[in-house]
Amino acid sequence: MKIKLFGAAGGEVTGSCYLVTTQQSAILIDCGMFQGGRDSEAKNLLPKGARPGEVQAVLLTHGHLDHTGRVPLLIKHGFKGPIYSTIQTLELSRIILEDSARLQDADAERQNRKHWVPGEPLVEPLYEPEHVDAMKALNHAIPLGEVIQITDDISARWIEAGHMLGSGSIELTVNEDGKQKVIAFSGDLGPLNLPLLRPFDHFQHADMVFMESTYGDRDHKSYDETLVDFFQIVKEISESGGKILIPTFAIGRAQTLMYHMAELYNTGTVKPFPIYLDSPMAIKATEVYRNHQHLLDEEFHLLKEKGAFPVDEQYFISSPSPESSKSLNDLKGPCMILAGAGMCNGGRILHHLRHNLRDPNTHVIIVGFQAQGSLGRKLVERHPIVRIFGEEIPVNAKVHTLNGFSAHAGQSELLEWFSYLAPSKPRVALVHGEDKARSALAELMEKKFGIRPELPEIGDEIEI
Repeated sequence: MKIKLFGAAGGEVTGSCYLVTTQQSAILIDCGMFQGGRDSEAKNLLPKGARPGEVQAVLLTHGHLDHTGRVPLLIKHGFKGPIYSTIQTLELSRIILEDSARLQDADAERQNRKHWVPGEPLVEPLYEPEHVDAMKALNHAIPLGEVIQITDDISARWIEAGHMLGSGSIELTVNEDGKQKVIAFSGDLGPLNLPLLRPFDHFQHADMVFMESTYGDRDHKSYDETLVDFFQIVKEISESGGKILIPTFAIGRAQTLMYHMAELYNTGTVKPFPIYLDSPMAIKATEVYRNHQHLLDEEFHLLKEKGAFPVDEQYFISSPSPESSKSLNDLKGPCMILAGAGMCNGGRILHHLRHNLRDPNTHVIIVGFQAQGSLGRKLVERHPIVRIFGEEIPVNAKVHTLNGFSAHAGQSELLEWFSYLAPSKPRVALVHGEDKARSALAELMEKKFGIRPELPEIGDEIEI
């Protein structure tokens, strides 16, 4: 058996994609898009060696674009096999990929309009909406914990990963030449105290583990401390006016922040002001959360019993259209605007930042991982001037980084997840982390468990 890495390796955090081949089978675990700066996004090609006509199945850990974004590209090039994941992942990935196809169409049209040279080929999007639509017929929803036969020699089981609604870690069991091998893919693991979602579950045995390491070099600030900081900013805006801009990952982070604002308003902690959900994708995703409330944690249901949900539409306002989004530029505040994209590498947040970064009464709250080269990363690094739509914008706004809201497990939680597998002494490959993060986690794992993880590069092939 061989496993080839087509992303999320070599210090790259995005683009998760593994090709698993045996004597009989070829399947993909995730097929994600690279995100961040232009260098990362230039890697968004069909994975070399993953021939769509030969891949028998795709297994998805969760719905985020960096784990699903190249699936329609496979379909465009002839993939017709089953796509397995939880029903929530399949529903959310459709929302994400429809948005991705729309943005690619718009970006290609813009580039051709502004930069096309007669005689040169036109820029084409990676895929079209029709290739996202084709996924529906291929999707196979699976329940957590149940063993699913994928091919004659490969079965799979998903367990809770606690990263977003429907997210899972995947355990592959491969029977080859009379031998059985177990390979675990952590997917993205969530922190244990993330509201709304249940905490991650554990595997007990593996021969090989592919483990995320996004925050392998540090722990987040405690969630309670993060909430104190967040509530203080909200209170300041409530009393003095101004805007809070939050570059928001539409699925997970947007719903978490709305949950906490509903909590504040329900308890009377602050005087309510308008909160605008300025993201069609987040609006659709919130509906998926609403339809799957049985999967949400106990704290959500307790708060719902107190009357915080459904939220008061007087203060929680959806902004689905471009026109309604543009009208937010004229608001004086106090108000909060939740807009994508989460890394400020596209979407409506760019317009809000362009109009408001000059204003010292604006607060920008960064609530998730920012890839190297992204505008969000530059704001985190306190660049005094940033470029948006070709215009240099001075950053006079107050920028806050609240990593405690991250949907990724911190170092201690990563170690806890692995501790259940450590007694079986598996080989370990650390993926989905910048080099500093995965090197630090590798050293700690060797010291704590006596296992030295491998740090693979994109294109490496691991034989088991």
